Amino acid sequence: FSLIFQVLLGIFFNVHSAVLIEDVPFTEDDFKDGPERIYRLYEQVSYNCFIAAGLYALLGGFSLCQGRLNKRKEYMVR
Repeated sequence: FSLIFQVLLGIFFNVHSAVLIEDVPFTEDDFKDGPERIYRLYEQVSYNCFIAAGLYALLGGFSLCQGRLNKRKEYMVR
């Protein structure tokens, strides 16, 4: 579920969802020059979510491979 959640968060941050403004690391100065700085911060958080989703996928795939290798009979301890 974490993979799906991270991908959805990445999509919602990428479309600059107003609901997620509390999760964007901004300062008072970021609001002075217009919305472009805030949009860049949204996109940076979006990239971070996609990177986290990729890591979840890689580690999940690795874990699945390890689980299958450990189930083989020639690796079983008698």
